[in-house]
Order: sequence, then C-alpha cells, then structure tokens
Amino acid sequence: MAISPIMKRIATAALASVSVLTATAAFAGEITVWCWDPNFNVAIMKEAGARYTAKHPETTFNIVDFAKADVEQKLQTSLSSGATDTLPDIVLIEDYGAQKYLQSFPGSFAALSDKIDYSGFAPYKVQLMTVDDKVYGMPFDSGVTGMYYRKDYLEQAGFKPEDMQNITWDRFIEIGKEVEAKTGHKMMGFDPNDAGLTRIMMQSAGEWYFDNDGNLNIENNAALKAALETQGKIMQAGIFKPTAGWNEWLASFTSGDVAAVVTGVWITGTVKAQADQSGKWGVAATPKLSVEGATSASNLGGSSWYVLEASKEKDEAIDFLNEVYAKDTEFYQKILTERGAVGSLMAAREGAAYGAEDPFFGGEKVWQKFSDWLAQIPAVNYGIFTNEVDTAVTANLGSMGKGAKVEDVLKAIQSQAEGQIQ
Repeated sequence: MAISPIMKRIATAALASVSVLTATAAFAGEITVWCWDPNFNVAIMKEAGARYTAKHPETTFNIVDFAKADVEQKLQTSLSSGATDTLPDIVLIEDYGAQKYLQSFPGSFAALSDKIDYSGFAPYKVQLMTVDDKVYGMPFDSGVTGMYYRKDYLEQAGFKPEDMQNITWDRFIEIGKEVEAKTGHKMMGFDPNDAGLTRIMMQSAGEWYFDNDGNLNIENNAALKAALETQGKIMQAGIFKPTAGWNEWLASFTSGDVAAVVTGVWITGTVKAQADQSGKWGVAATPKLSVEGATSASNLGGSSWYVLEASKEKDEAIDFLNEVYAKDTEFYQKILTERGAVGSLMAAREGAAYGAEDPFFGGEKVWQKFSDWLAQIPAVNYGIFTNEVDTAVTANLGSMGKGAKVEDVLKAIQSQAEGQIQ
C-alpha cells in the first residue's frame, strides 16, 4: 500500500522524536570520576562538572576523591582482572604513567582522536597520550617548569633580575657560589634521592630515559649525561642545602634558607603562601643545559583525564570533556585564579588571568611567562618504566658528587634499569 506524503511527514517527525528522546536518554546519566587532591584536581573537576550541568541539567557527577596511590591501585586491579563494571567513566592519570596504562591495557581507554581537536593543546601533552597514531585522553594541567629566585638575596650578592634571565646551569652554579659567599645562603635545596631535577634537565634538552620507539636510552643519552654532570657540579660546588623528602625540600625555600628553586608551576601557591616574603621573589626561565638541542623550557608532573572504553556513559563523558576542557577558556581563567592550575589549552593564554600582574612577584606577569614556556616544552616518550629507571638514577646519582666518571654512572644506571624492567 502506498504511503501518502502526509503519513511520510508524520513518520519522519516520529523518528525525529525518537532520535531526540534517545539522545536525551543517552545524555541523562551520572558521570563518575576518580581523581586525587581535594584542593586541586577534585575541586577543579567539580567546577568543570558544575559548568557542564548548567547547560545540561540532566547530567550529574559523582566525583570520588581517593589518594593518588589508591586511584592507581584500583585502576590497575580492575583492568588486570577485567572487572570493568567497577571502573569509573573518567579517571585521572599522571602523565608519566599514561603510556604504561595505554600499552599494558589496549582497548581499555576510549580513543578520542576523532572527537577532540588536539591542535589547540601543548604538543608535548598530546604526544604522551598517543599510541599508534591514536590519541587517548584529555590534556589537563601542565607541570611547566621555571626558576623562582629571591630577588633580595641576589641583589645582596650583586645581581639584578636581568642577570637571572635565560641562563645556563653552569652560570646558575657560578651565581650560587657568589650568593653563598656574600649572603651565607645556599642557592637551592637538593635531594639526591629524588629524580625530579634529572627529569627537568633531561626533558629540557628533548630526551628521556626511552627513545621514540620505547627502547631504553641511557648510555648514549646526551641530555641525561649532561643532567648527571650538572648535578655532580652542583654537589661538588656545595651550593645546595641537603634535603631528605618532600617536607624538608619545601622548607628549604619557604623558610628563606635558599635563594632559588627550580620546579613545576604547581609550586607557585606554596611560594606565595609565605606572606612575609611578598615582593622578594622573581621568576625566570629554567636554566639551560650546555648540549645540542637544549632549551629553557621543561616539565615536571602534570596529569590528564581518560575515558574508559567500557563506560556506560562514554559518549556523555567525552562530550563533557570536549565542551569544558577543550573549549571553555573562561574555565581555565577561573582555575588559574582560584587553584593556580596552568592548563595545556593554548587558547586560554589569551585570557585576562594569564596577563595579570602579580604583586607578590613585584608586578611580574608570572602566569604569562609560564604559559609562554609551556608552548616550548620538548615532547618526549615517557615510556612505561619511568619510575623504575628513576630508582636506578637516584641509586647512582650520589656518586657524581664524589667525582665518579659519568660514563661509569651511566653504565651502572643502564645495568640496574635493565634488571628492573625485565
């Protein structure tokens, strides 16, 4: 029997209604998120959820706050056992561990290459979440590094702020000797059992413990060699205050004992928490290694969001991340102002918050500086065994301060690392 034009229109309208209802139903779920740090990641994700819910009131969020180690353990256990029903829709993963999860559990995370415009993000963040030309995850905060220094101590030693700009590590050491001689203050706090400074130096020159194919890259790694030599010079020059653990390292600069700290932008809030030190601090680019390919930009830390492939709310979770984290530049202004979070969406750098002068730093546009350095961070392959190689590095780093040959130290790291990642 022939269908009249009127019936066709009714049928089409009915199908459209079904489509709308289906779409509405698909975007009317609860998105569960696992992350850590209530004052940073958790608070920021709650803000992101509130912004999405304001436009999509049918969507709710269940943001679960775990300790970082618990997030990693629960994720590892669930993925290993195949118990996907226990997993959240979105999980936060530290950037150093991204490749380990992506390569160890293929198919467990949603590929977002055809859903997200990654051209707007810092390239190094995109590369670390890429496997076989597919990109997984939503880039979040950056650990872009810089050098915080006490302007008052440097001035007492005869240096001006311009003397701290775009310097090499060798020059940093020379300045450190002058600062100690004229003020009595050590230049920096340093814990030889922490590989953070090694990571900063190495990535600034565009290399990592692994090559682009994921193979161990130790003995012939020019950037790692230079990083070890430089730290050896720091130790032998005695310009550092020895620290053991996080709290002692923090205290080395919050107490006013040392003249500088080189680390990720996430330390800004801690520096500024010392109200009596307002106006005494300045910020400059990370010192540069004296090797080919060296830059004054690097990274330490940072995390990104990943959607689980088995998520019942997968499409909704992706839409949420895309709408807020990939497009909402005002969101990035707010989390920068309120939480000190430097996101990796490059368009956010044009906002007012990034261009604001900071009285604590004598009116410097600190956030603008960090956002400029963010775009210059060399992309490297973090591989799947960064933490294991870190252990080998810190086990042998101390010998550099005692005059050991760097070639011998590299061989020792290579041997220990090979044993740990087998």
